[in-house]
Amino acid sequence: MNTPIDLITLRVVVTAADLGSISAASDRLQLAVAAASVRITALEDSLGFRVFERSPRGVQLTPAGHMLVQRSRELLTGADRLAMDLHDYGRGLQGHVRVQANSSALLEVLPGLLETFARSHPLIRIDLEERSSPDIPLALLEGCADLGIVDLAHAPQGITLADFFKDSLVLVTPTKHRLANAKRVALKDLLDEDFITLADGTALSNRLMASAAEAGKPIHIRMRMRSFDAVCRMVAAGLGVGILPLEAVAPQLACLPLKAIALSDPWARRTHRLATRSGVTPSPATRTLMAALTT
Repeated sequence: MNTPIDLITLRVVVTAADLGSISAASDRLQLAVAAASVRITALEDSLGFRVFERSPRGVQLTPAGHMLVQRSRELLTGADRLAMDLHDYGRGLQGHVRVQANSSALLEVLPGLLETFARSHPLIRIDLEERSSPDIPLALLEGCADLGIVDLAHAPQGITLADFFKDSLVLVTPTKHRLANAKRVALKDLLDEDFITLADGTALSNRLMASAAEAGKPIHIRMRMRSFDAVCRMVAAGLGVGILPLEAVAPQLACLPLKAIALSDPWARRTHRLATRSGVTPSPATRTLMAALTT
């Protein structure tokens, strides 16, 4: 007799896969360990294959388990979204849009645009999360976001891009740096400098590493920071130079001993794009937000 696959069991499986432990998953979900283990065993018996390989160190997914967890994430995301939408409709709201945006969008354009949108569409709720551009497409594909704002030149498979806004990267130096009074510089002439950069994996750091590689010389990274503000403060302290979006760091340029010098490299002029999942019609609320952002 087959056991129905219920959402609680799927949530136990996904959480155990994420944490590598049925016990840890039980703690997070506030279930008894025995109850969680029984659910997984009953599911495996029903499906006819093992979801996990068990060992004293915890659990690891089998190949079939990987497939189950991937599909379960989609189902659980949909169920959570349905519950939230029903709650919103019960409160009189007309829609809910989950947006993931890169740091530049959050600092440069979104505050004003979303403030205007909230006044014009008070019954649409916007959930906004900051993520790096390379991470956002996966969230869209997994159904964890409805709309992304990314610095990507080409659309990953399954993603549709539409131009949104442009900005410019500049060299940021201390005011007493040898290049502080230059009008324009090229990256190839900067590769003897100590750089303060963003953490690995961001679109900006990827762009910088690729451009240095094209110039045929490695970039010397002295420090990696998590925010534009942190990079600016380290540069102002004389610890190196940085490459940052001019529009995003205008407040730091106004209050710290910094200079911004234009970059002559073509890649320094960026186009940020709205990202959606291909082949999936955005909800009416998402389409309304996209129209407002691009008007």
